[in-house]
Amino acid sequence: MRLLIGMILVPLFLCSQSLDYSISSIPQGFGKGSNAVVRSNVMEVNIASIKSMSASYKRIVTIMNETGNEHVKGYVSYDDGIRVKDVSAKIYNSNGELIEKLKRNDFIDVSAVDGGSLYTDSRMLLLNYFPVEYPYTVEFDYTISSSNTGMLPYWYFQGDFLVDVLYSKYSVSYKSPELKPKIKEKNFDGFHIEREEIGNSIVYSTKNIKMLRDEALRPSRTNIMPHILVAPSNFYYEGFEGKIQDWKEVGQWMNTKILSGQEVLPESTVNKVKSLVAGIEDNLEKAKIIFKYVQENTRYISVQVGIGGIRPISAQEVDQVKYGDCKGLSNYTKSLLAAVGVESFYVHVEAGKDKVNLEEDFASLAQGNHVILALPYKGQYYWLDSTSQIIPFGYIADFTDDRDVLVIKPEGGELHRTRSYGDEQNIQQTTGWYRIDHQGNIEGEVNIKTQGTQYGDHYYLDTMEALEIDKYYKNYWSNVNNFHLLSYGFENDKENVRFEEDVKFKAEKYATTLEEKMMFVANTFNNHQYIPPRYRARNFPFEIQRGFLDKDEYRIKLPEGYEVESLPDETDLTSEFGRFHLSFSAIENGEIQVSRNILLKKGHYPKEDYQAFRSFMRSIAKHDKSKIIIHKKTQP
Repeated sequence: MRLLIGMILVPLFLCSQSLDYSISSIPQGFGKGSNAVVRSNVMEVNIASIKSMSASYKRIVTIMNETGNEHVKGYVSYDDGIRVKDVSAKIYNSNGELIEKLKRNDFIDVSAVDGGSLYTDSRMLLLNYFPVEYPYTVEFDYTISSSNTGMLPYWYFQGDFLVDVLYSKYSVSYKSPELKPKIKEKNFDGFHIEREEIGNSIVYSTKNIKMLRDEALRPSRTNIMPHILVAPSNFYYEGFEGKIQDWKEVGQWMNTKILSGQEVLPESTVNKVKSLVAGIEDNLEKAKIIFKYVQENTRYISVQVGIGGIRPISAQEVDQVKYGDCKGLSNYTKSLLAAVGVESFYVHVEAGKDKVNLEEDFASLAQGNHVILALPYKGQYYWLDSTSQIIPFGYIADFTDDRDVLVIKPEGGELHRTRSYGDEQNIQQTTGWYRIDHQGNIEGEVNIKTQGTQYGDHYYLDTMEALEIDKYYKNYWSNVNNFHLLSYGFENDKENVRFEEDVKFKAEKYATTLEEKMMFVANTFNNHQYIPPRYRARNFPFEIQRGFLDKDEYRIKLPEGYEVESLPDETDLTSEFGRFHLSFSAIENGEIQVSRNILLKKGHYPKEDYQAFRSFMRSIAKHDKSKIIIHKKTQP
């Protein structure tokens, strides 16, 4: 579910007849090295009344290569609450000559949902054009109207990497002063963005923004790209008027207008879930049973960005059809919990790998793209995501963890922070052994236990087919040539959120043979070779959003008649980013013991520290490639 509609509602026109769309017309200094050049990106929003809004959008973009096709953005979404009044496109070749015109009937009209009849009104119009040569230019525009004025389009003046922007403009006009929206400017520093307010209109514009290059470990786009958030103070949405100044009022309005009446369940279902928790007094244990019931009896359907509104389908409808989007499934779970006497709260969150907070000082309905639940228990919240049929109860790592979210309580909304997984909680423990034979082949066994965010990187293995698992391990141990998976077994402990893997394998010619000697990389099982890219001049600060701890212990069994000639020195590295330890020791019975630990710390760092971080990671990669030399024993 997406509450934001800024990528769907979008801008007005420039007079295209006076523009030259040939490649030669792109100003000097733009277009070189970019995937696309946005010649003009304009949106005009008009709030005619509390129950009437329209938005006109025109985007003129030159696509320089195949990678740039994603920047056409030739689509518009609609449903019962959004009417597409007009949509069209024109295509020009590299000489600026018109080669194709497309009207509404030429667009592909598709469902915005991956399945489910409850959402048949949620649709998208997609530009139906496949380029045969590059560069080419697309002039795309549409106009929409809606009686819902609760969500106004936000706007990114530059929102993509390797894209030049020659002109970008956003304007909003309003009929009367009480309809004037509030606007928050973000990341304007370093960009020349003009704001003009004339009468009942506000206009933002900028020009000649050169492309930005993406950088590893950069902050989220919402924290670096120039954009504005726009929200009404007085509005009408899905049958209800509202006035919002802060998050408390957002919660109050959501409770009384949007969520009220959606929690009713069939009596038969209420009786069923009550029987499931009969005799159980502890609310947390009741919640776990209800959560499992939802996982086993419903499925999630994805509703595309901007569609579906913020009102969940009723719990009764979900109970009947056994599916829903995040809003519907969360509301259904909340209703089931209430039926067995367990209180929970509906939560709006901006979900994703990047941690994005709701704006503390800028309350709006349009923030957040996902819904989960908050379950209060003994002074803390357990966070429940009802959209997955396989995740453990309360597990939210990598998707909704460690960010400010809106918890909607009966008395109003409150911002709270979801659970953060500490560096040493995100642990992977690897133990094992392998034996080298006289031809340099190896065979061994590995045990891997993961918890915290690292659990999320492994637990899905339990749902994969054999061929996919074989492919996974060949990629996971890509440092081992000629790898063959012999057997595997998994244990997914959802109660303690721990995943365990037992793997048997072999590989030919792992060790290099040199007459009477063999040489091989000792760290077979957890070899980190990631080195952050080098930048001549880095632009952005960097973040380690989630730290982790790896602990590795394993033995290497030498071929009979061989002994150690050379072992790498013990290594200990310590920096502000973490620490690394690697040691080797020859033990009895012709074996080598390898001990390795790496701790990477979560943190936000200035760009000036990037080179030091890169050096730290490069050193780890270097030592993880340390080689051992063994030779045949001298005959007495």
